[in-house]
Amino acid sequence: MAEAANLRGVKVMVIDDSNTIRRSAEIFLVQAGCQVLLAEDGFDALSKIADHQPDIVFCDIMMPRLDGYQTCALIKKNSRFRATPVIMLSSKDGLFDRARGRMVGSDQYLTKPFTKDSLLQAVASFAPQQV
Repeated sequence: MAEAANLRGVKVMVIDDSNTIRRSAEIFLVQAGCQVLLAEDGFDALSKIADHQPDIVFCDIMMPRLDGYQTCALIKKNSRFRATPVIMLSSKDGLFDRARGRMVGSDQYLTKPFTKDSLLQAVASFAPQQV
């Protein structure tokens, strides 16, 4: 896989309240050479984003306390992180959900369960280009 070489060192955050989803995403991303940060909800993620400044954020929509739409909106409202790509993760694939994701500033929408290829393609399309 040619694009996997481009993912080495890319810092990716996965925000999901499901341990299974976090772990499977982490395995796929680590195998591709990414640095992975995990968060179990929006509050957890916001403090980690400030500390670690990920290149790309995957954000589940259905989470307790602070849902994915609110989390994405808060990331995009912060001038330091406005340009950080946020990819929504959801088991809901409706037009309304996708539109709402766009309204809060998400850059892409990935439906769960995702495949290793779809996850890595999403990272590759937003990864900072290394020279």
